Amino acid sequence: MRNYKEDRPWGEFEILLDTKYCKVKKITIKPKQRISYQYHHKRSEAWTIVSGTGHITIDDKSWTVVAGQTTQISAGTKHRMQNRTDKDIIFIEVQYGSYFGEDDIVRIEDDYNRG
Repeated sequence: MRNYKEDRPWGEFEILLDTKYCKVKKITIKPKQRISYQYHHKRSEAWTIVSGTGHITIDDKSWTVVAGQTTQISAGTKHRMQNRTDKDIIFIEVQYGSYFGEDDIVRIEDDYNRG
């Protein structure tokens, strides 16, 4: 499988591995951008910061994360990553559960007016 890359208004993601038991993405968030505040019904995620400093929100609690830190996000848990800096944030997202499609994103709040 070749890696698949997709541009988003906040940056980009690249699929590094896509199997029936997990999906692994490299996610880059551009300076001063953030992903939607969202949750998933059918998957959990683990986010590991590999470059930069991020600001993570999990169920309305927020804190700063730096390279080397990993955060576990259970299915049904609201979450968001924000870049408040002038440099890209890069993190690895490992998805595990029963389904990994992009249509399992329930957006609560989105800066780019996506449904």
